[in-house]
Parts: sequence; structure tokens; C-alpha cells
Amino acid sequence: MTKTVSYILVAILLLLLILVRAYEDVLFYDPYLIFFENDYLYIDSPRREVAKLVFFTSLRYAINTLLSLGIIYCAFKDKQMIKFSVVIYAIAYVCFLIPFMYFVINPKQEDYYLFFNVRRFLIQPILLLLLLPALYYYKLKR
Repeated sequence: MTKTVSYILVAILLLLLILVRAYEDVLFYDPYLIFFENDYLYIDSPRREVAKLVFFTSLRYAINTLLSLGIIYCAFKDKQMIKFSVVIYAIAYVCFLIPFMYFVINPKQEDYYLFFNVRRFLIQPILLLLLLPALYYYKLKR
């Protein structure tokens, strides 16, 4: 794969990540989208279907993960880095889903800010922003 093709693929994958974010309200069930846009520290948690919310949050995490892994592969073309990234994404999913479910099942106003940040790691490709520089630094040192 030439550098030009890699750059084009990375641009397409980034565009897909942007489209997932742009159409999140259409593609995914998430009553917390509107909730966190408002003054959420002073209002009650919205009505939600827990199983449906967990499913759509997991689906969005999976889509973001696949697109992010594609970007990492196009950037480094190293299968070992992909394997490492898959392990990181799997561990992060479990580590963030457990508190996410706790906050969804037991909503308390004092936990909203922490819930907002845990949820952010599940629905946005933040791990990509952390892994790209780390893997680049690793590649430089190797």
C-alpha cells in the first residue's frame, strides 16, 4: 500500500468517525445526548431503557473501535500494534462499561459529572487520540 493510498484511507476513516458523531442522534438510542447538552447537574436523569441503551452504546463503541483500528493499521502497517490495540480496546470496554451500567441503573445527581466522562470514553474515539501518539513514539524508539 503506497503512502498516498494510506493517507486517503485514513481520511476516509476519519470522515466516517465524523459522520458517526454527526448522525449520532439518528443512528443510536441515547437519551443522555439531550440530557448532557442541558444543565444536567440540576435536573433528574432522563427515562431510559437500560438494555437498549447498553446495546446502542456498545454498538457505537464497536463502530468507533473498528474505524480506529483501521486508522492505526493504515498509519503503522504493523499487525503487532493492531493486536496490542485490540487488547487495549477490549480492556477499556470492560473497564468503562461496568461504571457506565452502574450510573445508568443508579442515577444520582452527584455522580452525573463522572458519568458524563465515563460515557464519553465509550461513545467517542478518545482512545484513538491516546494510542496514535503512544504507538508513534513506540515505533520511533524501536
